[in-house]
Amino acid sequence: MKKLLSAAAIAALLVQPVIANAKDAEPVKISGPANAKGVTAVAVGAFNVGFIFESIDQTAATGGLMGAFGGTTKAKSALVGVTPEMMQAVTDAAYADFVRQLAASGYTVQPVAELFGHGALSKLKSQDVPLDINIALEKGSKGKATYFKPTAFPSLLMIPGDFQGSGMSSIGINMSAGQASYALSTYAKESGIGVIDVVYLIDFSQQKRPGAFSFGGIQVNSALSVSADYSRMTLIAPNGKQSVITIKAPVAVEGEFVEMADASSGADKALQSGANVAGGVAAVMGFGGLRFGKTRKFEFTAKPGNYEEGAAKAATLASELLIGRLGALR
Repeated sequence: MKKLLSAAAIAALLVQPVIANAKDAEPVKISGPANAKGVTAVAVGAFNVGFIFESIDQTAATGGLMGAFGGTTKAKSALVGVTPEMMQAVTDAAYADFVRQLAASGYTVQPVAELFGHGALSKLKSQDVPLDINIALEKGSKGKATYFKPTAFPSLLMIPGDFQGSGMSSIGINMSAGQASYALSTYAKESGIGVIDVVYLIDFSQQKRPGAFSFGGIQVNSALSVSADYSRMTLIAPNGKQSVITIKAPVAVEGEFVEMADASSGADKALQSGANVAGGVAAVMGFGGLRFGKTRKFEFTAKPGNYEEGAAKAATLASELLIGRLGALR
């Protein structure tokens, strides 16, 4: 279970030392901190915002009905009502705010055209726009996400570590990510300018585990947050080395952004209930416990206007956290 970070918590954390003594309390993980020292001029080479549309969370064997058997408990969640235009609007707003915060923190930000017009990127191909990825979430969970780039960017680039793919479909994306990393590193070395890569993953039900609705060990609730572990910022320094700041606690925003409904049909519930009873009876009769488990489906419907505002706010808070830590390393 990960502790959610609120706006007030982030503000307090920004004034704390970069390295905390209590590892569990640290909201970010920093790799290669020394590589960010002295870097004041940067170009943003990638800024990708991913939106989770479907997730399947599950627990291991549970006690089940009557305590006679254990099975896998699953929660299948789906987000509906979010259009490409809404996602693009969130991405553009998040990027504009990120650049504003960089400048306010004392960084000189190079124009996008200068970076993408450099010879090091001339043969680099963009990922699909938007980019759909089957992602591996927490242990026992998986999902589907769609990534958008800012309108101002001619290409959607990712570097290794920006996503955790699931299945064979990620092989080609990983190969392209390696090529992008090499090209951006080459630009940094030749120009003497650091390159920043950012990826945020927006979850619509990040509060599953500490939330209000519970069944069989899985709790489901609606929220908007920048996901932990799958959201990060990478600085490629002029020497080609990297500083990576990864968010380790979900950055959440509270509000009326989505409406949640139990989408499980009555027939599904009745079938699972019957199977559970049968498993308990079999165990009592000495046939051993049957592992049926149970599954629930939840549908989250986005509220236009509210959803974009909430997602952009979560990204703003995440940027405050990351840029605050990057500035401290400088």
